[in-house]
Parts: sequence; C-alpha cells; structure tokens
Amino acid sequence: MAARKSKRKPSQRSARGSLKSKSGRPHRVGPAFERLVALMSRLRSRGGCPWDREQTHATLRTYLIEEAYEVLDALESRDDAKFAEELGDLLLQVLFHAQIAQEEGRFSIADVIREIYQKMIRRHPHVFGKKRAKDAAAVLRNWEIIKAQERLAKKEEAQETEEVKEGAETSSPFSASSTSQGSMLDGIPSTLPALLEGYQLTRRAARIGFDWDNVDGIFEKLNEETRELRAALAAPQKDPRRIESELGDVLFVVINLARFLNVDPEIAAKNASAKFSRRFREMERAAREQRTTLANIPRAQMESLWEQSKRNELPATTENQEFLAQRRRRTSAIPRA
Repeated sequence: MAARKSKRKPSQRSARGSLKSKSGRPHRVGPAFERLVALMSRLRSRGGCPWDREQTHATLRTYLIEEAYEVLDALESRDDAKFAEELGDLLLQVLFHAQIAQEEGRFSIADVIREIYQKMIRRHPHVFGKKRAKDAAAVLRNWEIIKAQERLAKKEEAQETEEVKEGAETSSPFSASSTSQGSMLDGIPSTLPALLEGYQLTRRAARIGFDWDNVDGIFEKLNEETRELRAALAAPQKDPRRIESELGDVLFVVINLARFLNVDPEIAAKNASAKFSRRFREMERAAREQRTTLANIPRAQMESLWEQSKRNELPATTENQEFLAQRRRRTSAIPRA
C-alpha cells in the first residue's frame, strides 16, 4: 500500500534531525530512482498490492494534496529527516500517476522527466542560450513571456490537429488559431485555493509591469475597498451578493499586499491560524486552572485571558527570524511551471 506511512526508527535520525550518507559521499541518483520506479511497477503488478492496484488518478487526488501539505509542515519543522521523508512521499505520488498512465499507454515517468528537463532548458535562455538577464526580475519576466508563447503554440497546434481530423485542407486566415492570442494568465488552475489563485494571478500581472509603484498605493486601495464594503453593509436593504463581492475585493487587495511584500498569503494565513490556535488553547488551559471553562467566563474576562496568552508567548528568536526571512526570499524568487 504505497500511501501508507512507515514508522521511522530514532536511530535513523541524528540529534539535529539530519540525514547523511554513511560514507559521507552523495548517493547516485540514477540507480536509486530506477529501483523506486521498479518498486512502483511491482506494487501495481498482478502479484502486487491489492490496494495499490485498485487506485486511479481520481482516487489518488486526496493523497497528492495531503502529501504536498505534509511537505510544507515538515519544512516548517526544520527536521531534515522528516523533510526528506515527506518529499519522498510526494515523489511517490508522481511515480504512482506516471505508472497508471504508462499502464494505459499514455505516457511514462521517462516522458515526465523529459518534459520538465526540456522545459527548464527553454525557460532559461540566459543560462543555456544567448539571452541575457541582469537580475531575478528580468528572469521572471522572460519566464512568463516564454510560458505565454508556449501556451499559444500548443493552442495553435491543437487547432491544426483538430482541423486535420475534420478533413480541412487549410485553415482560414481568420480562424480561431490565427486570431486568438494567449493570455499571460492562462494556465493558472481554477482549482487552486482562492488565496493561492489570487497570488498567482497578481504575480503574473506584476511581472509585466501591471503593479503599484509602492506599498502606499495598495493601502489606499485597501481603504477604498473597505469603504465600499461599509457602504454595502450600511445600505437600507442589504444585498448579500454585493456584500460578498465587496468583501472579496478587500481580500483580493490583501493578497496583492502580501505579494508586494514578498509574503505568501497562504503561509501567512496558516501561521495566523496556528497563532490563534496556540493562544486559544492557552486561554482554555488558564480557564481550567480556575476550575471553569471558557464558555462560562464573561467576555471581558476572555479578553483578559487572550491578552495574557499573548504575553506568555516567547518572542521569536533571531535564528527563527532569519530562517523565515530566507524562506520568504526563496519562495518569492521561485518561478511557477
């Protein structure tokens, strides 16, 4: 059963939670990867695991999402052994889907690797070609332009293939393939969580210059959208759809603010949720010490316990602050495929 977690023995992890080769030399990736591919094939074979054999692309969707979030959780833990394990679980999901596709005669893991290899070559002309990029911002602008060109080429190729299937001799100069222009926003999945979708949309737009000059402009926009939300709430006849729309505008500006500040809004929201959970549990603990529960405490006393829980939190160490700053810099510079 490929999705099942295995218990890790304490001896496998050093005191600092890191994983290292016993010889001190890096492992050869090729043979190890081939063994993992063979293992996945064995699990799906006639004499393999009944659970693995029953899985489809659709049934594995939940596991793919879960494993991605567990990788993020392991990254936050700063435990190298846990991080390596969770990355392996995520890699296994890629192999699982590729194995199913291979069995159906569609593509294999070799096709997956070839596609991403060729894509990285195309997307880095400043490394593998003659184009120059003076800084990371130029790299990201070129990246989005190349992506748009690739999407348009694929669209035109699909249109030509469809015309051939229908028996068309030549396409009209005014056909959809020749007049349609791809959008810079094409390719962003609508299935993304709302925060991440907004982040991706605004980041793509910003890379070609559609952005505020400074953060003050975003705060002005936030004030504008807040006023419009207040107006919707103050209307004699409240329109739920208008309120929802105005609140959505406020959230979208906040997403833009996060992007402008090089903060991932999804991670920021997760951290805020974790902070709230931590402080609320501390309030519950304090209430139990008083031989009562939060539900039986007046609101004013709840506020007092909340402030107390905030004061009881240890300030972030310099090491943690540096770690978070480095992570923000890395995530803001990573292009999205």
